[in-house]
Amino acid sequence: MIKLSRSKIYLAITLVLAVVVIGVFGYRFISDYSWVDALYMTVITMATVGFKEVQPLDDIAKIFTVFLILASVFILGFAISVLTEYALGRNSLQLLKRKKVKNKINNLSSHVVICGYGRNGMQAADRLKAYKQSFVVVEKNKEVIEKYEDEILFIEGDANEDEVLIQAGIERARYLIAAMPDDAANLFVVLSARQLNDKLFIISRASLVTSQKKLFLAGANKVIMPDKIGGDHMASLVVMPDLITFMDKLSLEGEHTTNLEEVAIEDFADQVDCNSLRDLDLRRKTGCTIIGYISPDGEYIINPEADLQLQPRSKVIVLGRPEQIRKLNEMFHID
Repeated sequence: MIKLSRSKIYLAITLVLAVVVIGVFGYRFISDYSWVDALYMTVITMATVGFKEVQPLDDIAKIFTVFLILASVFILGFAISVLTEYALGRNSLQLLKRKKVKNKINNLSSHVVICGYGRNGMQAADRLKAYKQSFVVVEKNKEVIEKYEDEILFIEGDANEDEVLIQAGIERARYLIAAMPDDAANLFVVLSARQLNDKLFIISRASLVTSQKKLFLAGANKVIMPDKIGGDHMASLVVMPDLITFMDKLSLEGEHTTNLEEVAIEDFADQVDCNSLRDLDLRRKTGCTIIGYISPDGEYIINPEADLQLQPRSKVIVLGRPEQIRKLNEMFHID
């Protein structure tokens, strides 16, 4: 619809310019006006303002003026109608878009709310998109929203306002990522989000070490310092270059390049009588290797023994090549 309106606008502009050119050349050669007088006469004729002619017109010039007035009336009327249609259509399309986005967000549950679509927010969104995890981004920069609104669900507004978080479905969300560059802004978001949803798992970005404790006190479950992680990573490349490079190869980009997978024991329960890790026998069935175990109370066990007894609501961390991970997912119908 917008593309069609734009083509009409280009046509209207072309027709108006064509009339102007014809009028200028007509008065220049029919009435021997100067170029300036010819342009002036063309404009006042097209605008039908009723100003006096530059000089008296002969019969041929009068007939030319009549046709110029008629053409101008129709073409200018067409141009005005096209511009009006474009403006109204654009407004209607924006309203329809916002209503569609609102309906999609209202249908979400257990989703992720990302506050801020800067560098870190964008990286978080890309990762969630790769894993097909539903999410909503709260962003106040209108230019950013207009650039990415066809790919991502946005709520325009300040994440520090409760009403904006409610519009993003914070009460139905499972996670919140506070990814704004200012620690104070993230602190207010964490406080507001925790009050609105006490079961929310909140991950916040922090720039200063002194902000970590405040964010935890405000209700954040995890606090990430991107600058510290980046510095540690670069230093590790000096101390243990091969090990870090190998770790970088353990990609987590998406379903076609995943090397690590987190799987709940319940996903195996219907198909395997799994009392221990040995019973799962994932190495033989899929080629994947279990490298970690997470107990229901959050204890992490690295390289667990095969006889480790499995408990309900526990998880295993699995390592494998992309094709092995896909086989695991297909075999046990893991989402």
